[in-house]
Amino acid sequence: MTNRELIEKFYDEVFNNWDLSNLDTYMKEDYIQHNPVAESGREGFVRFCDKFLAMKPHMEIKHIIEENDLVCVFFKCTMQANGMENKVFDLYRIEDGKLAEHWDCVEHDIGKITPVHSNGLF
Repeated sequence: MTNRELIEKFYDEVFNNWDLSNLDTYMKEDYIQHNPVAESGREGFVRFCDKFLAMKPHMEIKHIIEENDLVCVFFKCTMQANGMENKVFDLYRIEDGKLAEHWDCVEHDIGKITPVHSNGLF
């Protein structure tokens, strides 16, 4: 499986189907997290998901860029629990076929923004 395929499968199963049952096949136990509100480690990710998955997120991937051991995912994240839409970039480092490290940048609640241009947000 390519790094891109790993990410696509991870997003579909974990984020879009809210299923953490196979997390150990996707993520290293010592997963390094750079998001300031999420703990490092696979167990830290599970604790983060307790709240995050309760919002019933749906990720609509717009672009995936893969270079060596890095994969960048650009997507629209709609929280089905409250309708909030976010624009997100996630960057992962892959090691031994598993997610090893994560960075992100999130633009929250984009549905409330009136763009000053007609270029679209995605």
